[in-house]
Amino acid sequence: MDVKTIAVIGAGTMGRGIAYAAAFGGYNTVLEDVSRHVLEQGVAWIRQSFEEGVARGKVEAEVRDRALSLISTANNVENAIRDADLIIEAVPEELEMKLELFTVFDKFAKAGAIFASNTSSLSITDFTDVTVSRDRCIGMHFFNPVPKMKLIEIVKTPHTSDETVATCREVAQRMGKEVVIVNEAPGFITTRVNALIARMGATIKAKTARASKRNSISCMSSTTRPRVRALEHSKGSAAIVRRSGS
Repeated sequence: MDVKTIAVIGAGTMGRGIAYAAAFGGYNTVLEDVSRHVLEQGVAWIRQSFEEGVARGKVEAEVRDRALSLISTANNVENAIRDADLIIEAVPEELEMKLELFTVFDKFAKAGAIFASNTSSLSITDFTDVTVSRDRCIGMHFFNPVPKMKLIEIVKTPHTSDETVATCREVAQRMGKEVVIVNEAPGFITTRVNALIARMGATIKAKTARASKRNSISCMSSTTRPRVRALEHSKGSAAIVRRSGS
């Protein structure tokens, strides 16, 4: 599938970052948010990020100018997604909100459009089962800050088609991302790795605490024994004095 227009739903921290990446990749980008204030902040942040990239020598001025010219905004989902080939939602991690969004996607999106979620903790299947074409539903998990973090997880559900995966991989690569494709699982790959690291850290901490406790007991034992012997000797001497004095 040839993607020309990407709609990003939600202009918060992740949404504005994804819109930056989409425009950087050369896609017509529509950024949507229910809050006009958040939407304006999002566009201002994107512009500032491109300016900083140019100042640091990371982005060419021509690339900045073209990318900014590709960005437009919308204040409702229906208008934002109407012409989009790929829709990426980046709203808060609330199941009911995502269920409602994907129902709207299914009703108002153009035929053949791909529905993607940036979720990192919810089951994509749980809120995409409401759609007619589950084969076009997928996860595109970006990392914050999006302009700087190169990794992206393409998350397949049991129903995601190979064509959908291939299209999203191509889009991510045009955004300058390094793609990891994973099957849907709680927390995906990076969260599972982080959880493993946390468990390893807790185990090491527990072992260190136990070792410290054993050393402490050993030290206490070694310092207590001479005191006990001295006390016993003292008691014996005192008894001898008392007996000799009686």
